[in-house]
Order: sequence, then structure tokens, then C-alpha cells
Amino acid sequence: MKVAMFYGPGDVRLEEKDIPEIKDTEVLVRIRAALTCGTDVKTYRRGHRLLPPPSPFGHEYAGDVVAVGKMVEKVTEGTRVVAANSAPCGHCFYCKRGRESLCENLFFVWGAFSEYIVVPERIVKKNLLTVPDHVTYEEAALTEPLACVIHGVEESAICMGDTVVINGAGPIGLFFTALVKQKGARVIQTDLVDERLSVAETLGADHIINAQEGEDATIKKVKALTEGRGADIAIEAVGYPKIWETTIKMTRKGGTATLFGGCEKNTAITVDTSLLHYSEITMKGVFHHTPQYIRTALNLISWGAIDTKTFITEKMPLSRIDEALQKVLAQKGVKIALIP
Repeated sequence: MKVAMFYGPGDVRLEEKDIPEIKDTEVLVRIRAALTCGTDVKTYRRGHRLLPPPSPFGHEYAGDVVAVGKMVEKVTEGTRVVAANSAPCGHCFYCKRGRESLCENLFFVWGAFSEYIVVPERIVKKNLLTVPDHVTYEEAALTEPLACVIHGVEESAICMGDTVVINGAGPIGLFFTALVKQKGARVIQTDLVDERLSVAETLGADHIINAQEGEDATIKKVKALTEGRGADIAIEAVGYPKIWETTIKMTRKGGTATLFGGCEKNTAITVDTSLLHYSEITMKGVFHHTPQYIRTALNLISWGAIDTKTFITEKMPLSRIDEALQKVLAQKGVKIALIP
């Protein structure tokens, strides 16, 4: 089979490897579509602590079951499936308290940029779902990132009539826009790229702000749209410490700053203690997803609640993975579907 291997920043090689054998508790999936993701782009640009090179990478995919371990009863050969890239253990301190995204034994699998992938036992049991016939493979592959954003929206406690500012109009920021609008909230979207802001408008953003004028000007515009107060909820969907700080400054008294984008390791932010204390701002980090949110995400896709065509802007063969990653790195399009 062909598999894309990550050897280091900017170094991805398409190699030939044997199709893997599966254990009695595993499933082998032939990948029909794999999507580019911000995490993949960060890995391509700077590496990733969970991916020591050389390593297969990519984690958003859907496909067909082609082999089933003899102890697996959940699916059969030919079943159309989507799988998350991880699964919690279900028995640690955090899992028992319903915080599965914080599982002490969270198990990850990479390798979506390939022709085949082995789905391990824990993911088979917890995060392998059957894809309805009317949902395409490309649409189903949106399940994992959408599940992460559902987690972020639910943790933000957004109410009908709230004003929400979303910093970043990449795929994650745009998912936030689509879901926050369904909560009945007003959306202010910021980004540096006009094309992405235009996409945000098609998804329902009420106001768009190009942030190229800098932090102070952007905060001033947000406050002008909120009678000087700031947003009820401010969401960071970029993954840069500076934008975390900006997001906190955009939050009104008593509001919530949801810090969603994962920053580079060993980075830090500075917070004005007076702002935090006297304004009673809640700062909330949100990470990853849970099995419940994976199921919810596929349901929303299946029900047509997400404009999937807006998110999948191009298809390419797997052989063009370097081109696809460079294109996303240049912020062209939203997500590219790689077809093995």
C-alpha cells in the first residue's frame, strides 16, 4: 500500500509498505477519503510531540471495512465507516467523572494519509461508527474535527441572544461559526484573510473583521459592536499565545474566553490580573473530543445540519499530498480531501 510518512518539518514521503495484518480485536479499513487538518499542517510546519519521525500521519478519514478480526461483532466486511483518531480508556480518574477528553490513558492512532489503516480494539469499541449510505466518505471524514468543536461550543455555554466573537476563520473557526449560529447567537468573526472571512459570512457570521490592523484596532471594533462591553463569549480558534491574550481582552465583564486552539509546546501567555479579577472573566481551555461528541458530529452531518460543501473545497489524489499541505499552509481553501 501507499502511505505518506512524516520525516520532519516540510519532509513528507509517499512510500510503499505491506498492507498490515490485523489482530482478532481489530479492523482493517480501506481509506476512501482523508482530509487535511490544522494539526496536520502544524505537524508539517514544525513537527508534533506525538509523532516522532518517521511516522505515518493524518487522522481525519472514512472508508470501507475490508477485514474484521474474529472477535469483532460491531461491523462486517464492506461496512462504510468513520473512526476517530483516539479513544479514552473509560476507567481512569477523569473518565469516571465524565471528562473523557482528559483521559490519563488517551490512545491515539495516526496514518489517515494512506490506502489502509488498522483500527485498534479500543477505537473499534468506542469510536468506530457506521456511515449512512447518503453520506459521502468526504463528508463522514469531517466527523472528528466537528466533534472537537461541538465540545468547545458546549463547554462555552452559549445562550440564544449571546454575542460571540470567533478569532480565526480556518476550518475550526468556521465550524464554530456554523454551530454557534445554530445556538441563536450573533457571531463576530476575525481573521487575516478576506477569502476566509467571506466563507464565514456564507456560514452566517453577522460581522467580519480583518485583523490586519493589529490587536488594539481589532479589539476596538469588537467593542464598538457590543456597546463597549466586549463579547459574551470570545473563542480563540487559531493556536497562537498572542491571540489567546487578544481573545481574553475581547471578553466582557462576567463573560467567558474559550481558549481552543492548541499552541506550540512551552509557550505562555500574560493576563492582566486586574482584568481577570475585577471583571470576573472565566478563562476556559477546551481539548479534543469524547465518544458522545463523535456520535453527535456524525448525526449532524447525516441530518444535513452542516454545510459540508463549504468545508471540503477541493479533492486531490494522495500522490499530491505535499501540494495539498502547502496549499492549506498558504490558507487557500478550507479542507482538501485526499483520495487514495
